Amino acid sequence: MPKTEKKNSRRTFLKTVGAIGAGSMFASMAPLAKASDTDGSKNTDPVTIPTRPFGKTGVNVSILALGGVLNMSDQLIFRQAFKMGVTYWDTADGYGWGKNEKAIGKYFAKFPEDRKQVFLVTKGATSDPEELTEKLNTSLQRMNTSYVDMYFIHYVKNVKDELTNGVRVWAEKAKAAGKIRFFGFSAHKNMENSLLEAAKLGWIDGIMMSYNYRLMVKDEMKRAVDACAKAGIGLTAMKTQAAFTANFYASIGSETDHALKMTERFLKKGFTAEQAKLKVVWENQKISSICSAMPNMTILQANAAAALNKETLSFRDKQLLYQYAGQTSSGYCAGCANICESAVDFRVPISDILRYSMYKNSYGDRDTARRLFKALPEDSKGNILKTDYSKAEAFCPQKIQIGKVMKEAYEALS
Repeated sequence: MPKTEKKNSRRTFLKTVGAIGAGSMFASMAPLAKASDTDGSKNTDPVTIPTRPFGKTGVNVSILALGGVLNMSDQLIFRQAFKMGVTYWDTADGYGWGKNEKAIGKYFAKFPEDRKQVFLVTKGATSDPEELTEKLNTSLQRMNTSYVDMYFIHYVKNVKDELTNGVRVWAEKAKAAGKIRFFGFSAHKNMENSLLEAAKLGWIDGIMMSYNYRLMVKDEMKRAVDACAKAGIGLTAMKTQAAFTANFYASIGSETDHALKMTERFLKKGFTAEQAKLKVVWENQKISSICSAMPNMTILQANAAAALNKETLSFRDKQLLYQYAGQTSSGYCAGCANICESAVDFRVPISDILRYSMYKNSYGDRDTARRLFKALPEDSKGNILKTDYSKAEAFCPQKIQIGKVMKEAYEALS
């Protein structure tokens, strides 16, 4: 078959299996029907999202967590999630400039009794105790609650520098005041180092980190997760779909024979590739929950169906995912910022900018990407185009075309 015909046939096939996948997905949602009633009555269906212990806290949380992308008009999604048993709700003071927290507050104003059953998490991007107090108080006011179950320092890059004794004292006082039950942090880069250091501290209750089928097979990540589990730290996985960083990577591997066979295999077993990526993470019992952005009912129900699907992935299923990860590694930033950022002459937050690019290109969230980019120090932004990334590219385990992505991100987000 000529290359052009083969390419077109693959595109046609992908569109077809996309439709089949949707049908398969909705068929698996049948048990969720009663949980999705919209009349405001209590859910009496026994089907609900499973729970797992959250570290040493003594609390069980739903294995699927509602990520913080919803706004005031999304009250039905909050309600449906609650009825399905998705009772781990994640947000942050900066999500939508506080709009997500306000949307949660609107929900609790209408359904105050539900607050008792929701494991509520929010975050503040600072390690300054005074700023933490200000941010926490603002979040509590927005969400119509007197406490949060978990408070995270957002975007921790270096545990030794950011999780100081002053932060530990602040967390203890906030717990004593009844404003937070547990304390921890989120990490998007250098995750393995952060997890290993946190396991030594003895006062971290929970961590949310990038973790997916690409990262979970790495020896460093396995050691880090094991160390946290031994220390009794509850772990929440995010970025589980392992999205690509830039537009020109979007088709990497998506039309290969391997990708098509993988898609076909999963669909025959009753779930999509996206659902399989969730299931492989849940198979690690040390991961308490997966935090997923679910901006509409379709994604919410698809993820819930995956959580309820009891069929486990076979060894061959996992091998297909891992092989795909290897074939498409050059389109994914693994967050090992200490490698690439130490290889350039100027101070440039490469890993962060690649993540912003991913928000824009894979998530379609240009506003968040631009907001985060704009918040970067001016000297960092000024160094982007004058930096030689050749050494960083040579050292990158993923073989990412870093210079090309950085230029594209700068032009798109400035």
